[in-house]
Amino acid sequence: MQMRRRRRRRRGGGGGGVPVAVPCVLVPLLLAGLGVAVFILAVVHNALFLAVLLLVSALAFAFFRWNAAASRSNRALVLFLDRFPASDLRSAADGQIVKITGFASCGDVPLVSSYEKVGRCVYTSTLFYKYSGCLPMLANSKIRCLRWDLASVERLALDFYITDAKSGMRALVKAGHNSKVIPLIDENVLVNTTHRNREVSSTLSKWLEERNLSPEAHMIRLEEGYIKEGRSLTVMGILSIKSGVLMIIPPAEPISTGCLLKNFLLPVDFDGLLLKISDPNNFMPGLDASN
Repeated sequence: MQMRRRRRRRRGGGGGGVPVAVPCVLVPLLLAGLGVAVFILAVVHNALFLAVLLLVSALAFAFFRWNAAASRSNRALVLFLDRFPASDLRSAADGQIVKITGFASCGDVPLVSSYEKVGRCVYTSTLFYKYSGCLPMLANSKIRCLRWDLASVERLALDFYITDAKSGMRALVKAGHNSKVIPLIDENVLVNTTHRNREVSSTLSKWLEERNLSPEAHMIRLEEGYIKEGRSLTVMGILSIKSGVLMIIPPAEPISTGCLLKNFLLPVDFDGLLLKISDPNNFMPGLDASN
């Protein structure tokens, strides 16, 4: 099993986010330019340079905010995966980066989702949020600015098989045994209490009790996602061929998405298997790893 962990922080993206060196270089340059602009304004009484600098600073700030938001949603990784050409297992070489789309099937021990108890999964995730407060607001305002903290997260992945839709060949995806996996999957909201309705079902109460979590005096939200056997799935990783057995393993070194200029996105590095449900409506039940 890959991961089963509980942590108290907000969920972040699987990629590297905005490179630290970029703002570290641009911010001092903008400050220096601002000083020069103020000096020119004071001496020459020309505000054009100052106005241009303020415009550039606003654009740079918006650019970094856009990339920060994209990092949290893994937008660069999703675009990179979608645009990467599909691989053919019949001609792919050992050690090559491959992108395979096909139907997933379980190994010897399938997963069961934590809350919904959905069986025969190859990946599951359950996220539990607690309401921790709100920003200051007017007493008569009906707008409530909620802030949620991630109180518990459980993510599990196992080795599974994928049958390549292009070649019909099957490969073993090494997602378990401490392999790093970056799931590009949205969780479904299963529980979302409000300040007016904080009733908790017996199922949720039992789930919280098993994890020493309490819903008292808190609004809560529970989300769960999973990849069930038979689901059409896209996997990106490194192809490893040993004794005729095809395996897709995490990259040993980080891979960069490169600059996505059309989407105003900076490069993002990732060093794990990318998993993405390729077609939510495409499902083949009854797959068996032994076939």
